[in-house]
Amino acid sequence: MRALKVLLVLVVIFGGLFVAADRVAVNLAESKAADKLRSMQGITSTPEVSIKGFPFLTQVAGRNLDEVDADLDHVAARSEGRTLTLKHLSAQFHDVALTSDYTSIKSAASATATAEISYADMTNAAGGGVKISYGGEKNGRPQVKISPNIPLLSSFDVTGTIEVVHGDTVQVRANGIPEMCRALPGCESKLRGQTDHGWKLDQLPGSLKLDKVTTTAQGITVTASGTDVKLTG
Repeated sequence: MRALKVLLVLVVIFGGLFVAADRVAVNLAESKAADKLRSMQGITSTPEVSIKGFPFLTQVAGRNLDEVDADLDHVAARSEGRTLTLKHLSAQFHDVALTSDYTSIKSAASATATAEISYADMTNAAGGGVKISYGGEKNGRPQVKISPNIPLLSSFDVTGTIEVVHGDTVQVRANGIPEMCRALPGCESKLRGQTDHGWKLDQLPGSLKLDKVTTTAQGITVTASGTDVKLTG
């Protein structure tokens, strides 16, 4: 009976040591992955990386991780000479394969991502005194309200449709041109120069394809996904 008690105590001790070692290893791996993401172009804050599943060490031994999640703030997307800031970006990678030397991630069987962009950041990106705000929906399509800055015209608003095109770009385009603008030479081209933009979001980890964009009173949300996603670092 005494020997059994000693054995049970040893099992508990070594079990606790294994768990502690497992957590230390996963924390080091998460920190390394965060450093890799931090070096990506357009990222200005330290990402938070979480490796799911237990035990971690047995996953590493099989060179396959159940799930790796990443959360990033303030990611910069540049297009047409303007910078659009993604307020928050979160990504989830499933069935993640490690390289043969165990030092980095090679691929993921599937992945999803969500990017949040505020209207304030869209307004800053538009520049020139143009303001972008919530526009609701029209015929099931998300809309934004655009307040352009056209000299010689009093302030007015136009609605614009916002959608995903080519799987990598969020496009905003005014639905129509007011009659008072059409009456002025060059007004339409100037207006569309302020209202029509395409933001290429190529900073998504693994070059995921954009699925759709939705609007809320606070901003827009863009979702993306992919299968057999190739990753590096």
